[in-house]
Amino acid sequence: MTGYGRGECARDGFKVNVEISSVNRKQGEISINLPHELDVLEARIRDEINRAVARGRLSARVSLHAIDGKAAARVQLNKPLAQAYVRELNRLAKELKLSGSVSLDLVMRAPGVLETAAEMADAGEFWPAVSKALRQALGMLVKMRQREGEHLRRDLCGRIANLRKAVAQVQRQAPLVQTRYREQLIERIKSAGLAELGIEEDRLVKEVVYFADRSDISEELTRLKSHFQQFDDCLKSEEPVGRTLDFLAQEMNREINTIGSKANDSLIAREVVTLKTELEKFREQAQNVE
Repeated sequence: MTGYGRGECARDGFKVNVEISSVNRKQGEISINLPHELDVLEARIRDEINRAVARGRLSARVSLHAIDGKAAARVQLNKPLAQAYVRELNRLAKELKLSGSVSLDLVMRAPGVLETAAEMADAGEFWPAVSKALRQALGMLVKMRQREGEHLRRDLCGRIANLRKAVAQVQRQAPLVQTRYREQLIERIKSAGLAELGIEEDRLVKEVVYFADRSDISEELTRLKSHFQQFDDCLKSEEPVGRTLDFLAQEMNREINTIGSKANDSLIAREVVTLKTELEKFREQAQNVE
């Protein structure tokens, strides 16, 4: 399901912004973009997202900014690290037989020599602000997904209603198939000029019974109705049901295919086409449901 959420929180001279977006995906996939000062918080952020969202491809972006001049001006020189850079660079120059000395500009641009206020702070100190902004973003995202979910619910209910109508049509037609087969069989016997041979009624009955056994779809119809009831139960659930709906769609497709292969009747075949068409649309929508 698709959605977007944004949150922010200012604290101790810094502001944290969190943006989260999601697109449709059958499984759950989370991508998190963090400033390096907050890298250690990735697992906690991922856990928060997983608690709120069960399905979809999510992208989360967290940014950290100083909001006053004092915080921005807080810079610390890491002298031991600078000295280590100088030693190693001089050693490398000597080994490579290069002339010239290590400049101050080169050392100051080396990673970690100058640390900003954010870099000096413990990442854990930012968690309360990150958590608050993250909850705001997730709240907005979930509300947007819920609105989309309501539209999907109405569409899926309509699809199931159409499936129920088609199944009812098949059920009404099924008992007539055996009678029609018997009449067609007698007509073929007469057309072939075999009626005068005196085909025994018992043989005719056995053939009709054999056909009825091969074309019986009562079990498939019963299972389809059971799947419809399970769909109704999903509507009442407070838990994510997307994967359950995927499974139900697969099982309904199995039963519909069996009905199509067993029922030797043009009217039932027409309803099977309707069932497959509606079910395909149902499956496409179900894949977007959390």
